[in-house]
Amino acid sequence: MKVATYNANSIRARLPIILAWLAKEQPDLLCIQETKVQDAEFPADEIRSAGYHVVFRGQKAYAGVAVISREPLEDVVFGFDDGGEPDEARLIRARYDGIFVVNTYVPQGQSVDSPQFQYKLEWLERLRRLFERHYSPADPILWMGDFNVAPEPIDVHNPEGLKNHVDFHPLARQALERVREWGWIDLLRKFHPDERIYTFWDYRVRGAIERGLGWRVDHIWATRPLAEKCTRCWVDMEPRLADKPSDHTVIAAEFAL
Repeated sequence: MKVATYNANSIRARLPIILAWLAKEQPDLLCIQETKVQDAEFPADEIRSAGYHVVFRGQKAYAGVAVISREPLEDVVFGFDDGGEPDEARLIRARYDGIFVVNTYVPQGQSVDSPQFQYKLEWLERLRRLFERHYSPADPILWMGDFNVAPEPIDVHNPEGLKNHVDFHPLARQALERVREWGWIDLLRKFHPDERIYTFWDYRVRGAIERGLGWRVDHIWATRPLAEKCTRCWVDMEPRLADKPSDHTVIAAEFAL
């Protein structure tokens, strides 16, 4: 089984890149974040014409998530169910061939002194509680998406200079670590424990890719039953180097099931 995740930063703008990647790699699952489109305008027909199924939830101009799958997804749920703000355009849960799949676009947080950053921390804590309510670490679960957190110093190009950034701030890293402790294994680090590998390069930074000025904020994590069956996890640079790319690229993993 092959799975992947990609922050498209507008699915309509990046649809040619997505369709080309589907045709080339033939994944079983592709999670998308930042679709930036209302549901009525989501390009579902083009994806279905490529031979895939898709579920999605979005809103105008920002956020939005989707899961593209070779076979139909089952038990699809959008957003949180804890009585708070559902935030459906940031969270999809489903089941695929006996595997639980969670796709998240974690809030970015804007600035450390803003209410949005506190919301980000609370969002991650709500996610931890969601996992506790609905799953067990003994279940086969995939958690994929843009987590908007670089977990370790190796995951950013300038740890000292970026220590107060919302995606690398100690509080954000602690919040993500608390979720990880529930029972997650970072699949890229399983195969590349010491390599500086990034998934995001800011458009606004001139020559960011060539200068190695990146971040690893997009992730594929799995519970141990699936992690033990993972045979490969890698970052595909081709979508980031394509014409009119997203500022993120694809991270993918394969499993021997």
